[in-house]
Amino acid sequence: MCGIIGIVARGAVNQSLYDGLTVLQHRGQDAAGIATYEDGRVYLRKSNGLVRDVFHTRHMINLKGRMGIGHVRYPTAGASSTAEAQPFFVNSPYGIALGHNGNLTNSDQLKRELFQDSLRHINTDSDSEVLLNVFAHELQRFGKRRIGPEDIFQAIAQVHQRCRGGYAAVAMITGVGIIGFRDPYGIRPIVFGKRDTPQGVEYIIASESVAIDVLGFKLTRDVAPGEVVFISKEGELTTQQCAPAPRLTPCIFEHVYLARPDSIIDGISVHKARMRMGEALARKIKREWGEHDIDVVIPIPDTSRTAALELAHTLDVDYREGFIKNRYIPRTFIMPGQAMRRKSVRQKLNAIDLEFEGKNVLLVDDSIVRGTTSSQIIEMARDAGARRVYFASAAPPVAFPNVYGIDMPTGEELIAHKRSTEDIARILGADRLIYQDLDDLVECARRGNPLVEGFDLSCFNGCYVTGDVSEVYLNHVESQRSDEAKAKRAAASNSLQDLDALEAR
Repeated sequence: MCGIIGIVARGAVNQSLYDGLTVLQHRGQDAAGIATYEDGRVYLRKSNGLVRDVFHTRHMINLKGRMGIGHVRYPTAGASSTAEAQPFFVNSPYGIALGHNGNLTNSDQLKRELFQDSLRHINTDSDSEVLLNVFAHELQRFGKRRIGPEDIFQAIAQVHQRCRGGYAAVAMITGVGIIGFRDPYGIRPIVFGKRDTPQGVEYIIASESVAIDVLGFKLTRDVAPGEVVFISKEGELTTQQCAPAPRLTPCIFEHVYLARPDSIIDGISVHKARMRMGEALARKIKREWGEHDIDVVIPIPDTSRTAALELAHTLDVDYREGFIKNRYIPRTFIMPGQAMRRKSVRQKLNAIDLEFEGKNVLLVDDSIVRGTTSSQIIEMARDAGARRVYFASAAPPVAFPNVYGIDMPTGEELIAHKRSTEDIARILGADRLIYQDLDDLVECARRGNPLVEGFDLSCFNGCYVTGDVSEVYLNHVESQRSDEAKAKRAAASNSLQDLDALEAR
């Protein structure tokens, strides 16, 4: 999960890119970067940290130009280092910068091919750098001094042929323009829009429609699976389908947790989808637990509020805000390392005892991944005086890793992996646990746009829509993403930092 943005405007784009990345900050809090173009030069600033910490006045002044791209990152298999921050840049051919949201499932194979075919060296563990170099290699094959839209479309068609997995990307070609493209399955979201100004039309490409809204643009539509959107530096828009058999199967977890509720993804209102999730969950409780003794429904802020409110309304039970959130603690789902996640929960949430004392409480969350957060919140509810603590998840059990750009951990680290609902409830310490049914979740999302052919449900059912995810690959993912692997990388990074500090003395 990362956030991407690209703008071609009639004036300076630095502030708009900054503001857009701030709106997309929920998609990545590890690193941020912006690349702009003016008079034959690319200006680039990227580093670890939140948008507000990466860009200071001196950086913004230096980001010159009327077109540019931006990225906010959170790491999956890659290291959490400045070297992994995006956009990435290659100077040949033409000078190309790229920001990417997703994950390539064949990046190791592509690395080998890139070196064998064109002696391209990949300097990081990021598949985004691989994607950039595949695109650069395909453009370079034309051998032209100047390129146009048709050359770009042909190059991306080859990217679609070679790259596997889920990806949405923005790229900027020096002196040419900005490109947005999406994998042939449409797994990761990307939209584009425009606004009219006295100087002419301006265009934007972004991960979510909320960035388009906030910056005063009007949403045109989603980029279709396999489609390429090209905006020349003069502000002319061209689109073309570049995949032979595109199929819209977006990641349903965007609607469960990742996206902002005020976004519209593939024609589906995230807010409305979450409302329907709450209604469906309430119907399940009525069906399977008609004589429930729930006194109050309390959401676990922030993502679950919409579902919890509709659930309470449908059950005709009181809804209360029982937790106060410290908004200066990052989202625990995207924090590296189990120890940090455990520590952050108590820092992030504090219970209002009056809403719990002597009551049978139904806590509602958007999903349960590792269970670390959920078990601590249940404990907090008991400490606040709750008589009984029930727990409801607006999503089905997350039982399989995600390989398309979400840091779902390895199977063994997922609390629902090979466990029954009763076993999970016992581990969490809940008096009762209610999960959303998968068919209901799909219906909640699809009702917003019946034209969506299906969804990637892999983290719930283990079926990967690209059809190329093997047990061997999943084992490879486990070796990269497990908490143990991340701890080793963190230790190695800390050792290097300590060595640098010693040498500095």
